[in-house]
Amino acid sequence: MDAAAAGPQRGTARRKGWGRLLLRVAILALAFVAMVGFSVVLAKVTLTPSPASEELVKSNLHPGRSLRQYAEDYTFVAACKQAGGNLVLGMPFGILLPILVPRRLRMLRMFLLTVAVIVLVELVQGAVVPGRAFDVDDVILNTAGALLAYLLVGRRLSHRYHVLAEGAERAPADRPGTAPRTEPKPRPKPASRRAGRPAPVWSRLRHGVRRRAARGRSRKR
Repeated sequence: MDAAAAGPQRGTARRKGWGRLLLRVAILALAFVAMVGFSVVLAKVTLTPSPASEELVKSNLHPGRSLRQYAEDYTFVAACKQAGGNLVLGMPFGILLPILVPRRLRMLRMFLLTVAVIVLVELVQGAVVPGRAFDVDDVILNTAGALLAYLLVGRRLSHRYHVLAEGAERAPADRPGTAPRTEPKPRPKPASRRAGRPAPVWSRLRHGVRRRAARGRSRKR
């Protein structure tokens, strides 16, 4: 009866394991394709030459300078577009990278990768692309957008993916020709060391003294 019941259970576990594995591969491939598409969009947005603004754009190495310029020299709508665009541009990092990186320290990994990519893009802008310049405030805004997206969406999404991936890895394979796993039997507890041993010498002497004292009292009575 046990062997007959174990067969369907192994088949069900095998199907669930393969289903989880296929779903994991599909999610990973979709995240990778989305990351590649985002990289293309990022390159077009940030690495497109702008000769008209070549004389106006200057490099900014002081955090907050461009943000103050947005608040003082730009209209409210233009400032929101400039700052909000940089925030939105960093959000895909906070959604896609936590899925592609390992689960351990995924927030730190995502943060470091985002900063590395954005700094590289800004350096290429300032060195190669006409009309573009390195701006540390863009790095700050892009990174803030990545962290915001991670806290709102990326953390839950990556958590579900990694839980699914761990479930697929832990599911029993139950391949043909392999015996089912059995739980190890608990080891019997060793018998007490004191059982069967004679009492210590001092204990016997103490009981002997007590008995003699009791006999002496009974005789006096």
